[in-house]
Amino acid sequence: MRNIGTNVSSTTSITLMGFPELESLEHWLAALLLLLYAVSILGNTLILVIIKEEQSLHQPMYYFLSFLSINDLGVSFSTLPTVLASMCFHAQKTVFDACLAQMFFIHFSSWTESGILLAMSFDRYVAICNPLRYSSVLTNARVAHMGVSIIIRSFCLVFPLPLLLKRLPLCKANVLTHSYCLHPDLIRLPCGDTTINSMYGLFIVIATFGVDSVLIFLSYVLILHSVLAIASQEERLKTLNTCVSHICAVLIFYVPLVSGSVVHRFGKHAPEYVHKFISLVYLFVPPMLNPIIYSIKTKEIRRRLQKIIVGPKL
Repeated sequence: MRNIGTNVSSTTSITLMGFPELESLEHWLAALLLLLYAVSILGNTLILVIIKEEQSLHQPMYYFLSFLSINDLGVSFSTLPTVLASMCFHAQKTVFDACLAQMFFIHFSSWTESGILLAMSFDRYVAICNPLRYSSVLTNARVAHMGVSIIIRSFCLVFPLPLLLKRLPLCKANVLTHSYCLHPDLIRLPCGDTTINSMYGLFIVIATFGVDSVLIFLSYVLILHSVLAIASQEERLKTLNTCVSHICAVLIFYVPLVSGSVVHRFGKHAPEYVHKFISLVYLFVPPMLNPIIYSIKTKEIRRRLQKIIVGPKL
């Protein structure tokens, strides 16, 4: 009996559906996504330029912010080609290998962002709970080592995903529900046994997002304990204010992530556009909001940004 599965080749075609149910609004949706891309790319680029030019920002907290901005640019550029092709030019076809490459970079950026947010929480913990040792603990060399470690961890965890998918034959309609390639979407295409793929995907989610979120939570428990020991309420608020930007960045990253996981696991009968909307929020909102939040909450960045926009005072 002939096997109905097909060997996966580099020319195997994948269809990216996008939002066919919102066809009447596709022009507005495309304009919205282009606006989000523009704000994200411009905002994160400005953050990098300001940190590079402003000597007072050459310290660990802003080095981590630079890592976050670079990673957010990576998220935007990872999804940009297929989203533009699908939404603006109705080119919904891509080849399987290109889809795997996009999946790798999207998930690599997500895992890296989680690691950067953890590193930033450690920075806030040291700055508040042990300020006298801040400069000796978070040296430039140690910050660089932390950044490299985050990248190596993300690469090692994500690298097996495309290899595990590549080994399986495709026998279903090669149609994805999004206008970009994600592992939970791709894992539905093969007709072989995907148990290993599912188990490994669950393992790396727990090993990164699960562990990182718990450690971030614990760091803020320790920070709050240290802040409550401060006698002056004004000093408490001033100290906590240094954490607001990071807390917002954590929330806008993890809330859509957790929401998407809950809907994926327990909302099987939810309309397809709900899954797509949560996915869009998860991939598009953090890269757009992070530079805005830090620009509003960081006096040095805000002052430099005003100089760029308004120009130096005569």
